[in-house]
Amino acid sequence: MNWRRASSARSAGLPTLVLGAGHAGRALVGALRAAPGYGLRPVGFLDDNPRLRRAAWLPVVGRLDDVATAAKATGARAALVAIPSLSSSRIAQLIDRTLAAGLLVRHLPSFLAAVERDMRLSDLRGVQIGDLLGRDEIHVSSQRARSLIRGRRVLVTGAGGSIGAELCRQIHRFEPSALYLLDHDESNLHGLHLEITGSGVLDSNEIIIADIRDRRRLEQVFTETRPHIVFHAAAHKHLPLLERHPCEGVKTNVGGTHHLVDLAVRHGTSRFVLISTDKAADPASVLGATKRLAEIVVQAAAGGPTCMASVRFGNVLGSRGSLLSVLADQLAKDQAITITHPEVTRFFMTVEEAVGLVLEAVAMAEYAETFVLDMGDPVPIVDLVHKYAEAVHLPEVTIRFTGLRPGEKLNEKVFSDSEVRLRTAHPKVWATRTSEVPPDLPAMLTRLYAAADDNDEPATLALLQQMLPEYQRVLHPQTAAGVAGPYPDGF
Repeated sequence: MNWRRASSARSAGLPTLVLGAGHAGRALVGALRAAPGYGLRPVGFLDDNPRLRRAAWLPVVGRLDDVATAAKATGARAALVAIPSLSSSRIAQLIDRTLAAGLLVRHLPSFLAAVERDMRLSDLRGVQIGDLLGRDEIHVSSQRARSLIRGRRVLVTGAGGSIGAELCRQIHRFEPSALYLLDHDESNLHGLHLEITGSGVLDSNEIIIADIRDRRRLEQVFTETRPHIVFHAAAHKHLPLLERHPCEGVKTNVGGTHHLVDLAVRHGTSRFVLISTDKAADPASVLGATKRLAEIVVQAAAGGPTCMASVRFGNVLGSRGSLLSVLADQLAKDQAITITHPEVTRFFMTVEEAVGLVLEAVAMAEYAETFVLDMGDPVPIVDLVHKYAEAVHLPEVTIRFTGLRPGEKLNEKVFSDSEVRLRTAHPKVWATRTSEVPPDLPAMLTRLYAAADDNDEPATLALLQQMLPEYQRVLHPQTAAGVAGPYPDGF
């Protein structure tokens, strides 16, 4: 076929070959079409996939090494290398071959990195969130929280994570007298502080490097900062990893929470909010069990000078390690999409919804309630994958089912069978209070911490099941064809 005639000058710009018809190459073509001012007009792809004939409405005119032949056939005068996964030596080889063919060559790592970043983070404003979730996005009013936060000292643990960082962004707008960012990852704290304050000078006492397992360090933090409000978002949250390392889950999710609750009460903190998970409802995993125990630790401190609350989330779209980020990575590499089971469902919410719920909870809390957003019906992950792929103009995707792994449920729920839903002042926010705290909780926690500190996994798991009768650990999950991969919950 005469590709030169087929790609005649319909628009201004240098005729350009795009090396790589994968996600990055297609995204690059879309960006160049939308911005003709770059002066490059894509006329065809080169790709080593023999099955590809067209991509992004352009022909695939040869393999990567066919650049000289393709340039003659299309009249191309420039080439763009658009395969981020290639080794530096292979990129150098392609650039040499392209230059030898007499083409202007561009390798744009910064531009491609921006494209990949935007896809991984997924600007949900560009995707119909209602289509993905099967419901409208819920905007939880935070006016009451604004009045509580303004002029007060606020401490956020896990500030470098997705939820913690978004909390800090929104709290900063409420004009607290001080906003303390606590995390053990200094690089995330640096970036967040720069974003919020516009200053990269790390001389602020509002940036705190600390591990919530370190009681003495936390004592020092509370003594120096005297926070009025604490938002506790720090946790281990990767379900499959905690199944393999249950002692680490106990040390951080239970022990770390216990340290913070005790210190909040001792130092006169007025309000304390724990970030929990829907997996704490009738837990089947170490993640769910440790977060359920963290909720009980919070509840046990009720009735004192500090108003306590917990907030359960479903899966958060757009957070680090979430479905959309894993999905975007797999699409970018033209890999099959991995899902654990064809019928698996999950509750999903956006980061904005999650943080709105936390801020509402801090204002509504009275007696150590656990708050849950009304997220509608659970979403089949298979449906969400197809809808997301269509939204980013990749309607054809290959799905591989890997099988449910230990600790994973086929379907999540936000309330335990033994919990009663209670209405709150907000029509889309529910609450629950669980049964009374066991009288032997302090002694049992002491035994649990000792087992975890000894890294005694059998004893740790046995104590978790003894303390939480509703904890039914899934040891032999229902499986589908395939081999399980190292992916987050549900996919």
